[in-house]
Amino acid sequence: MKLSTFITAHLQKILVEWDAFARTLFSASPAPPHHILRDHAGEILQAIVVDLDTHQTAAQQAEKSKGQTDEDVNRKSAAAIHGTLRQASGFTLTQLTAEYRALRATVLRLWMPHMQLGTPESATDMMRFNEAMDQALAESVVTYSENADRTRDTFLAILGHDLRSPLFTMKLAGSYLMRPAIGNEGTREMGARVARSAANMTAMVKDLLEYARTQLGGEIPLTLLPENMAGICQAALDDAQAGYPDCPFELEVSGDLSGCFDSARLQQLFSNLLNNAAQYRDDTRAVTITALGKADSITVKVCNHGSVIPAPSLQAIFDPLVQLSVEPGPQEGAPSSSLGLGLFIAREITTAHGGTLTVASNEHSGTVFTVKLPLAPVAQPVRA
Repeated sequence: MKLSTFITAHLQKILVEWDAFARTLFSASPAPPHHILRDHAGEILQAIVVDLDTHQTAAQQAEKSKGQTDEDVNRKSAAAIHGTLRQASGFTLTQLTAEYRALRATVLRLWMPHMQLGTPESATDMMRFNEAMDQALAESVVTYSENADRTRDTFLAILGHDLRSPLFTMKLAGSYLMRPAIGNEGTREMGARVARSAANMTAMVKDLLEYARTQLGGEIPLTLLPENMAGICQAALDDAQAGYPDCPFELEVSGDLSGCFDSARLQQLFSNLLNNAAQYRDDTRAVTITALGKADSITVKVCNHGSVIPAPSLQAIFDPLVQLSVEPGPQEGAPSSSLGLGLFIAREITTAHGGTLTVASNEHSGTVFTVKLPLAPVAQPVRA
Protein backbone atom coordinates (compact mmCIF):
# COMPACT_ATOMS: atom_id res chain seq x y z
CA MET A 1 0.00 0.00 0.00
CA LYS A 2 1.28 3.47 -0.86
CA LEU A 3 2.24 5.47 2.20
CA SER A 4 -0.05 8.38 1.31
CA THR A 5 -3.00 5.99 0.96
CA PHE A 6 -2.12 4.33 4.28
CA ILE A 7 -1.94 7.65 6.17
CA THR A 8 -5.32 8.72 4.79
CA ALA A 9 -6.95 5.39 5.66
CA HIS A 10 -5.46 5.18 9.16
CA LEU A 11 -5.40 8.89 10.07
CA GLN A 12 -7.52 8.55 13.21
CA LYS A 13 -5.44 5.66 14.56
CA ILE A 14 -2.26 7.68 14.05
CA LEU A 15 -3.80 10.71 15.77
CA VAL A 16 -4.86 8.61 18.77
CA GLU A 17 -1.26 7.55 19.24
CA TRP A 18 -0.19 11.20 18.81
CA ASP A 19 -2.54 12.14 21.67
CA ALA A 20 -1.25 9.35 23.88
CA PHE A 21 2.37 10.34 23.34
CA ALA A 22 1.66 14.06 23.85
CA ARG A 23 0.16 13.26 27.25
CA THR A 24 3.37 11.53 28.36
CA LEU A 25 5.18 14.85 27.95
CA PHE A 26 3.27 16.17 30.97
CA SER A 27 3.83 13.36 33.45
CA ALA A 28 4.69 15.81 36.24
CA SER A 29 1.65 18.04 35.71
CA PRO A 30 -1.89 17.82 34.29
CA ALA A 31 -1.92 17.49 30.51
CA PRO A 32 -3.61 20.20 28.46
CA PRO A 33 -7.11 19.53 27.08
CA HIS A 34 -7.57 17.12 24.18
CA HIS A 35 -8.01 19.80 21.51
CA ILE A 36 -4.73 21.44 22.55
CA LEU A 37 -2.83 18.15 22.57
CA ARG A 38 -4.02 17.23 19.07
CA ASP A 39 -3.77 20.80 17.76
CA HIS A 40 -2.88 20.73 14.01
CA ALA A 41 -1.65 17.12 13.90
CA GLY A 42 -4.32 16.07 11.39
CA GLU A 43 -3.61 19.01 9.09
CA ILE A 44 0.14 18.31 9.26
CA LEU A 45 -0.40 14.69 8.15
CA GLN A 46 -2.79 15.75 5.40
CA ALA A 47 -0.20 18.22 4.10
CA ILE A 48 2.36 15.40 4.09
CA VAL A 49 -0.08 13.24 2.08
CA VAL A 50 -0.44 16.01 -0.50
CA ASP A 51 3.34 16.28 -0.69
CA LEU A 52 3.73 12.52 -1.18
CA ASP A 53 1.18 12.52 -4.03
CA THR A 54 2.76 15.51 -5.79
CA HIS A 55 5.11 14.71 -8.65
CA GLN A 56 8.69 15.68 -7.89
CA THR A 57 11.57 15.86 -10.35
CA ALA A 58 15.12 14.86 -9.46
CA ALA A 59 16.13 18.53 -9.42
CA GLN A 60 13.26 19.41 -7.09
CA GLN A 61 14.16 16.52 -4.80
CA ALA A 62 17.80 17.63 -4.65
CA GLU A 63 16.75 21.21 -3.84
CA LYS A 64 14.29 20.04 -1.19
CA SER A 65 16.91 17.89 0.50
CA LYS A 66 18.91 21.04 1.29
CA GLY A 67 16.15 22.32 3.55
CA GLN A 68 14.59 25.76 3.82
CA THR A 69 15.96 29.02 5.12
CA ASP A 70 13.99 30.77 7.84
CA GLU A 71 12.91 33.39 5.29
CA ASP A 72 11.41 30.74 2.99
CA VAL A 73 9.30 29.07 5.66
CA ASN A 74 5.55 29.22 5.01
CA ARG A 75 4.31 30.74 8.27
CA LYS A 76 0.69 29.95 7.39
CA SER A 77 1.22 26.20 7.08
CA ALA A 78 -0.29 23.83 9.64
CA ALA A 79 3.18 22.94 10.93
CA ALA A 80 4.13 26.61 11.35
CA ILE A 81 0.91 27.38 13.23
CA HIS A 82 1.50 24.25 15.33
CA GLY A 83 4.91 25.58 16.40
CA THR A 84 3.42 28.93 17.42
CA LEU A 85 0.61 27.33 19.42
CA ARG A 86 2.92 24.83 21.11
CA GLN A 87 5.05 27.71 22.40
CA ALA A 88 1.96 29.58 23.59
CA SER A 89 0.68 26.40 25.32
CA GLY A 90 3.84 25.98 27.38
CA PHE A 91 5.51 23.15 25.47
CA THR A 92 9.29 23.23 25.46
CA LEU A 93 11.29 23.04 22.24
CA THR A 94 12.46 19.58 23.32
CA GLN A 95 8.85 18.44 23.69
CA LEU A 96 7.96 19.86 20.28
CA THR A 97 10.73 17.95 18.52
CA ALA A 98 9.87 14.81 20.52
CA GLU A 99 6.34 14.98 19.10
CA TYR A 100 7.66 14.88 15.55
CA ARG A 101 10.05 12.06 16.39
CA ALA A 102 7.18 10.03 17.82
CA LEU A 103 4.89 10.85 14.89
CA ARG A 104 7.53 9.73 12.38
CA ALA A 105 8.10 6.48 14.26
CA THR A 106 4.37 5.82 14.65
CA VAL A 107 3.57 6.24 10.95
CA LEU A 108 6.45 4.04 9.81
CA ARG A 109 5.73 1.36 12.42
CA LEU A 110 2.06 1.12 11.52
CA TRP A 111 2.82 1.18 7.78
CA MET A 112 5.43 -1.61 7.89
CA PRO A 113 2.93 -4.52 7.73
CA HIS A 114 1.23 -2.89 4.70
CA MET A 115 4.27 -1.91 2.64
CA GLN A 116 5.98 -3.93 -0.08
CA LEU A 117 9.47 -4.45 1.30
CA GLY A 118 12.40 -3.87 -1.00
CA THR A 119 10.51 -2.16 -3.82
CA PRO A 120 11.65 1.15 -5.35
CA GLU A 121 8.19 2.62 -4.68
CA SER A 122 8.42 1.91 -0.94
CA ALA A 123 11.93 3.31 -0.74
CA THR A 124 10.82 6.46 -2.54
CA ASP A 125 7.78 6.80 -0.28
CA MET A 126 9.93 6.48 2.84
CA MET A 127 12.50 8.99 1.57
CA ARG A 128 9.85 11.57 0.64
CA PHE A 129 7.98 11.01 3.90
CA ASN A 130 11.13 11.77 5.87
CA GLU A 131 11.75 14.87 3.77
CA ALA A 132 8.21 16.10 4.39
CA MET A 133 8.52 15.40 8.12
CA ASP A 134 11.81 17.30 8.28
CA GLN A 135 10.23 20.25 6.49
CA ALA A 136 7.24 20.28 8.85
CA LEU A 137 9.53 20.08 11.88
CA ALA A 138 11.64 22.95 10.55
CA GLU A 139 8.55 25.11 10.04
CA SER A 140 7.35 24.39 13.59
CA VAL A 141 10.77 25.12 15.12
CA VAL A 142 11.12 28.42 13.26
CA THR A 143 7.76 29.78 14.35
CA TYR A 144 8.18 28.38 17.88
CA SER A 145 11.51 30.19 18.22
CA GLU A 146 10.17 33.42 16.74
CA ASN A 147 7.23 33.41 19.13
CA ALA A 148 9.49 32.62 22.09
CA ASP A 149 11.80 35.50 21.16
CA ARG A 150 8.85 37.86 20.77
CA THR A 151 7.40 36.81 24.12
CA ARG A 152 10.75 37.30 25.84
CA ASP A 153 11.30 40.73 24.32
CA THR A 154 7.78 41.85 25.19
CA PHE A 155 8.39 40.75 28.78
CA LEU A 156 11.65 42.69 28.87
CA ALA A 157 9.94 45.79 27.52
CA ILE A 158 7.18 45.60 30.14
CA LEU A 159 9.69 44.90 32.91
CA GLY A 160 11.88 47.83 31.91
CA HIS A 161 8.88 50.15 31.72
CA ASP A 162 7.51 49.08 35.11
CA LEU A 163 10.89 49.47 36.83
CA ARG A 164 11.14 53.16 36.05
CA SER A 165 8.69 54.33 38.73
CA PRO A 166 10.39 52.62 41.72
CA LEU A 167 13.77 53.75 40.41
CA PHE A 168 12.59 57.35 40.32
CA THR A 169 11.44 56.97 43.93
CA MET A 170 14.87 55.60 44.89
CA LYS A 171 16.53 58.55 43.20
CA LEU A 172 14.38 61.03 45.11
CA ALA A 173 15.04 59.20 48.38
CA GLY A 174 18.79 59.30 47.78
CA SER A 175 18.70 63.03 47.01
CA TYR A 176 16.64 63.69 50.14
CA LEU A 177 19.02 61.77 52.41
CA MET A 178 22.01 63.67 51.00
CA ARG A 179 20.68 67.04 52.16
CA PRO A 180 22.89 68.64 54.86
CA ALA A 181 19.92 69.28 57.15
CA ILE A 182 18.84 65.63 57.11
CA GLY A 183 20.39 63.18 59.56
CA ASN A 184 24.15 62.89 60.00
CA GLU A 185 27.21 62.00 57.94
CA GLY A 186 26.20 58.34 57.89
CA THR A 187 22.78 59.24 56.59
CA ARG A 188 24.25 61.35 53.81
CA GLU A 189 26.66 58.58 52.87
CA MET A 190 23.78 56.12 52.66
CA GLY A 191 21.88 58.60 50.51
CA ALA A 192 24.83 58.84 48.15
CA ARG A 193 24.92 55.05 47.84
CA VAL A 194 21.19 54.94 47.10
CA ALA A 195 21.63 57.64 44.46
CA ARG A 196 24.53 55.77 42.83
CA SER A 197 22.60 52.50 42.79
CA ALA A 198 19.58 54.24 41.29
CA ALA A 199 21.78 55.80 38.59
CA ASN A 200 23.29 52.42 37.67
CA MET A 201 19.91 50.70 37.59
CA THR A 202 18.37 53.52 35.56
CA ALA A 203 21.10 53.11 32.93
CA MET A 204 20.43 49.37 32.79
CA VAL A 205 16.67 49.91 32.42
CA LYS A 206 17.25 52.39 29.58
CA ASP A 207 19.40 49.82 27.79
CA LEU A 208 16.78 47.14 28.41
CA LEU A 209 14.01 49.24 26.91
CA GLU A 210 16.05 50.14 23.84
CA TYR A 211 17.07 46.52 23.32
CA ALA A 212 13.45 45.38 23.55
CA ARG A 213 12.44 48.07 21.07
CA THR A 214 15.00 46.96 18.47
CA GLN A 215 14.21 43.24 18.94
CA LEU A 216 10.50 43.86 18.50
CA GLY A 217 11.15 45.38 15.10
CA GLY A 218 11.09 49.04 16.06
CA GLU A 219 13.75 51.60 15.26
CA ILE A 220 15.23 53.95 17.83
CA PRO A 221 13.27 57.20 17.35
CA LEU A 222 15.24 60.44 17.13
CA THR A 223 14.33 64.03 17.92
CA LEU A 224 16.87 65.99 15.88
CA LEU A 225 17.42 69.53 17.15
CA PRO A 226 20.30 72.04 17.06
CA GLU A 227 22.67 70.99 19.85
CA ASN A 228 26.25 71.43 20.98
CA MET A 229 28.27 68.25 21.44
CA ALA A 230 30.29 69.72 24.32
CA GLY A 231 27.18 70.00 26.47
CA ILE A 232 26.06 66.48 25.56
CA CYS A 233 29.46 65.04 26.50
CA GLN A 234 29.49 66.94 29.79
CA ALA A 235 26.03 65.65 30.71
CA ALA A 236 27.13 62.09 29.91
CA LEU A 237 30.25 62.56 32.03
CA ASP A 238 28.10 63.77 34.94
CA ASP A 239 25.92 60.66 34.62
CA ALA A 240 28.95 58.38 34.63
CA GLN A 241 30.49 60.23 37.58
CA ALA A 242 27.33 59.58 39.61
CA GLY A 243 27.70 55.84 39.02
CA TYR A 244 31.49 55.79 39.47
CA PRO A 245 32.29 58.54 42.01
CA ASP A 246 35.86 57.32 42.58
CA CYS A 247 36.80 57.24 38.90
CA PRO A 248 38.47 60.39 37.50
CA PHE A 249 36.92 61.54 34.23
CA GLU A 250 38.40 64.12 31.86
CA LEU A 251 36.69 65.96 28.99
CA GLU A 252 38.52 67.68 26.13
CA VAL A 253 36.72 69.53 23.33
CA SER A 254 37.93 71.38 20.24
CA GLY A 255 36.55 72.70 16.97
CA ASP A 256 32.97 73.55 16.07
CA LEU A 257 30.76 71.06 17.92
CA SER A 258 27.36 72.39 16.88
CA GLY A 259 25.04 70.24 14.84
CA CYS A 260 21.60 68.61 14.63
CA PHE A 261 21.40 65.70 17.10
CA ASP A 262 19.14 63.89 19.53
CA SER A 263 20.85 65.04 22.72
CA ALA A 264 19.08 62.54 25.00
CA ARG A 265 20.07 59.57 22.81
CA LEU A 266 23.67 60.74 22.44
CA GLN A 267 23.92 61.34 26.16
CA GLN A 268 22.83 57.72 26.66
CA LEU A 269 25.35 56.58 24.05
CA PHE A 270 28.31 58.36 25.69
CA SER A 271 27.16 57.40 29.20
CA ASN A 272 27.24 53.75 28.14
CA LEU A 273 30.76 54.13 26.73
CA LEU A 274 31.97 56.00 29.83
CA ASN A 275 30.40 53.47 32.20
CA ASN A 276 32.04 50.64 30.27
CA ALA A 277 35.40 52.43 30.34
CA ALA A 278 35.13 53.10 34.07
CA GLN A 279 34.27 49.50 34.84
CA TYR A 280 37.25 48.09 32.95
CA ARG A 281 39.93 50.73 33.66
CA ASP A 282 42.94 50.33 35.92
CA ASP A 283 43.33 52.54 39.01
CA THR A 284 46.21 54.69 37.73
CA ARG A 285 44.69 56.49 34.74
CA ALA A 286 41.64 58.64 34.14
CA VAL A 287 38.89 57.85 31.68
CA THR A 288 38.94 60.48 28.93
CA ILE A 289 36.30 61.65 26.48
CA THR A 290 37.39 63.93 23.65
CA ALA A 291 35.21 65.66 21.06
CA LEU A 292 36.65 67.10 17.84
CA GLY A 293 34.57 69.11 15.40
CA LYS A 294 35.47 69.17 11.70
CA ALA A 295 33.86 70.66 8.61
CA ASP A 296 31.65 67.64 7.87
CA SER A 297 31.64 65.55 11.04
CA ILE A 298 32.18 65.37 14.77
CA THR A 299 34.35 62.65 16.28
CA VAL A 300 34.02 61.65 19.92
CA LYS A 301 36.50 59.23 21.52
CA VAL A 302 36.21 57.50 24.90
CA CYS A 303 39.46 56.01 26.18
CA ASN A 304 40.50 53.98 29.19
CA HIS A 305 43.70 52.13 30.09
CA GLY A 306 43.40 48.63 31.50
CA SER A 307 43.40 45.06 30.26
CA VAL A 308 43.63 44.81 26.47
CA ILE A 309 40.49 43.43 24.86
CA PRO A 310 41.38 40.25 22.93
CA ALA A 311 40.91 40.40 19.17
CA PRO A 312 38.11 37.74 19.14
CA SER A 313 36.14 39.84 21.63
CA LEU A 314 36.51 42.92 19.46
CA GLN A 315 34.62 41.11 16.69
CA ALA A 316 31.56 40.51 18.87
CA ILE A 317 31.79 43.34 21.38
CA PHE A 318 28.75 45.19 20.02
CA ASP A 319 26.50 42.12 19.92
CA PRO A 320 23.68 42.09 22.51
CA LEU A 321 24.13 40.13 25.75
CA VAL A 322 27.90 39.82 25.24
CA GLN A 323 30.23 40.38 28.18
CA LEU A 324 33.81 41.57 27.77
CA SER A 325 36.31 38.75 28.27
CA VAL A 326 38.67 40.84 30.40
CA GLU A 327 38.95 41.32 34.13
CA PRO A 328 37.29 44.55 35.29
CA GLY A 329 39.07 46.81 37.70
CA PRO A 330 37.42 46.96 41.10
CA GLN A 331 35.56 50.27 41.37
CA GLU A 332 33.58 51.28 44.42
CA GLY A 333 30.02 51.92 43.41
CA ALA A 334 30.45 50.11 40.09
CA PRO A 335 28.03 47.35 39.14
CA SER A 336 29.51 43.89 39.60
CA SER A 337 27.78 42.75 36.45
CA SER A 338 25.86 44.26 33.55
CA LEU A 339 23.24 43.20 31.05
CA GLY A 340 25.73 43.19 28.20
CA LEU A 341 23.55 45.65 26.30
CA GLY A 342 25.37 48.98 26.70
CA LEU A 343 27.65 48.68 23.68
CA PHE A 344 24.87 47.24 21.53
CA ILE A 345 22.62 50.21 22.36
CA ALA A 346 25.52 52.60 21.72
CA ARG A 347 25.97 51.19 18.24
CA GLU A 348 22.23 51.35 17.49
CA ILE A 349 22.05 55.02 18.52
CA THR A 350 25.14 55.81 16.43
CA THR A 351 23.66 54.04 13.41
CA ALA A 352 20.36 55.89 13.83
CA HIS A 353 22.33 59.15 13.56
CA GLY A 354 24.00 57.90 10.37
CA GLY A 355 27.36 57.53 12.11
CA THR A 356 29.87 54.79 12.87
CA LEU A 357 31.15 53.29 16.11
CA THR A 358 34.49 51.43 16.17
CA VAL A 359 36.85 50.15 18.85
CA ALA A 360 40.58 49.50 19.08
CA SER A 361 42.56 48.12 22.01
CA ASN A 362 46.30 47.85 22.64
CA GLU A 363 48.84 48.33 25.44
CA HIS A 364 50.06 51.72 24.25
CA SER A 365 46.83 53.59 23.44
CA GLY A 366 44.49 51.70 25.72
CA THR A 367 40.95 50.86 24.66
CA VAL A 368 39.44 53.55 22.48
CA PHE A 369 35.84 53.71 21.27
CA THR A 370 35.43 56.14 18.38
CA VAL A 371 32.06 57.63 17.43
CA LYS A 372 31.97 59.55 14.14
CA LEU A 373 28.77 61.48 13.41
CA PRO A 374 27.93 63.41 10.24
CA LEU A 375 26.85 67.03 10.63
CA ALA A 376 24.06 66.60 8.08
CA PRO A 377 21.06 65.20 10.01
CA VAL A 378 19.60 61.83 9.10
CA ALA A 379 16.41 62.12 7.01
CA GLN A 380 13.97 61.39 9.81
CA PRO A 381 10.98 63.41 10.99
CA VAL A 382 11.17 65.13 14.34
CA ARG A 383 9.05 63.28 16.89
CA ALA A 384 7.25 64.93 19.73
